[in-house]
Amino acid sequence: MRVRYGAFSVRAIAGSHTILFGFDCTPDAARGLLGFALGKRRESGRIDWLRGFKFFAETVPDPAPGERRSTREHPVQDFQWGDYSCTPGETYDYVVQPLYGQPAALEGGPQIEVRVAARSGQGDHSVFYNRGAIPSQAFADSFGNEGPTEAEQNDPTNRKTRWLSRGLLEAALDFIGQARGPGQALHVAAYEFTYPPIAEALAAAAGRGAEVHLVYDAGERKRDGTLVPNHTSGPNAALIAASGLDRQPTARLYPRTRYGNITHNKFIILSDAGHPAAVWTGSTNFTPSGFLGQSNLAHRIVAPDLAATFLAYWNLLAGDPGSRTLKRAISLTSPDPAVPLPENAILPVFSPRPDGMLDWYAGAMAGASSSVMFTSAFGVAAPLAEVFGTEADHLKLILSEREEADEDRRALLLRDRDTRIAVGARLNSETIRLGLPGESLDRWFRAEEHFRSRGHVFYIHTKFLGLDLLGEVPQILTGSANFSAGSVGSNDENMILMRGPAFTAQAETHAVEYMRLWNHLYFRTVALRRAARPATRIHPAMLDPDDRWTARHFRAGTYHDRMRQLFR
Repeated sequence: MRVRYGAFSVRAIAGSHTILFGFDCTPDAARGLLGFALGKRRESGRIDWLRGFKFFAETVPDPAPGERRSTREHPVQDFQWGDYSCTPGETYDYVVQPLYGQPAALEGGPQIEVRVAARSGQGDHSVFYNRGAIPSQAFADSFGNEGPTEAEQNDPTNRKTRWLSRGLLEAALDFIGQARGPGQALHVAAYEFTYPPIAEALAAAAGRGAEVHLVYDAGERKRDGTLVPNHTSGPNAALIAASGLDRQPTARLYPRTRYGNITHNKFIILSDAGHPAAVWTGSTNFTPSGFLGQSNLAHRIVAPDLAATFLAYWNLLAGDPGSRTLKRAISLTSPDPAVPLPENAILPVFSPRPDGMLDWYAGAMAGASSSVMFTSAFGVAAPLAEVFGTEADHLKLILSEREEADEDRRALLLRDRDTRIAVGARLNSETIRLGLPGESLDRWFRAEEHFRSRGHVFYIHTKFLGLDLLGEVPQILTGSANFSAGSVGSNDENMILMRGPAFTAQAETHAVEYMRLWNHLYFRTVALRRAARPATRIHPAMLDPDDRWTARHFRAGTYHDRMRQLFR
């Protein structure tokens, strides 16, 4: 949705819980521009202006921790803004207004009206993201700064659990709940299987007479000369027993022990009357942290052919083959895809396999024309790093768990100024500890750190590569794998690859969720990198008193200019 009004334009990009806005104007209209106000218009005509955390020092010189004020009084000084408080399926009437004048005497420009609906689902193909790594004062306001107890996080109806899950857990339980009785089946491939709500839902499906087939990590390791369960298989077995899944007459268990590196899959296949019908897959482990903590995503796809392909792969895993045997079978049943991908097709890629897929991913990235959005949990593989280091005329964004460990590869990633890296791990606590510019903004969220420092947030676990997501031919590449040599060559993994305008809704959902995480983490990453420099800038929690903030957004080839153009 794009609305033009004279020298201004507003683009609204809808996800399910987030609406991302791209503002734009001519350079002449940017003269004297103090920012943008953003509000929602009620049926009565009243505008509820959204609130922000940055202020004019002239009017609010000493903001209180957690204080937020109307963007009509303290506007957004950026050409991009997200509303993260949307309800799936609900339609909103937004008002965007450029502001001029002086901080103490703002003058409103035209009120630009934008009607947009948050997505409630995408037909046979839906995307879900949990809350992930972005902190919110709303959590502290609503829950008294206390993270969920074990009992609360195991209760899908608990308010804290629902807030953190953000629809991801509910969607998984709904998918399992579709197996209502005899004639229906669920085939599950699990790496970590330690979240009671998922195990209990599977046991309930089996209790209704549906078949439940579970392939799970049951590997062992040597300790003092004796084989004992490994760190994953022990908890997996404990939950299976505690949930009673192993005692259900229609449930079957398939221990996976003869794998190469790790059994990293997390997918479910739903079948009806013996016919595969739908797939649930993505980065989300069946763990409390998977649904409530780490940044994660899942896809629910109703596609019989795709489900049948996943079931064929599942059957290979259920036989517990050794790595070489499995790799040979996959090389015959899951060859490397064509270049480019067939338009508007969904293609699965399974592992372990020859590592040529890393070169394939690199080639796909090199063919991008407007943007690359990538997540990295454990570093960037060499073929992909080469692409990030190659000069381009578009943004290449990396959302990473931590700084690249290899110095040469880190230098390569930073070689092209259009490659930007945001780091996730514990940035809030670091900016507070170092007293960096902007740390007071993080200090407002410090009360939440008690829960988050235990490993529930600031960990980037999504496995995602998005190419030209806002273009005419977007590409989505996601699943369980980390785009690494190990994930391709030695792990049990699955990926789904999509390309074409048929996936525009899914691409836009991914784009707004990616930017939700990116916008929070990139600011802190830059602050950390500047830690050794003298603080010569205005405190980032404060707004510029004039239009100086606009200059970097119109300087050709800069990061801010490319962002403005990408989302306009």
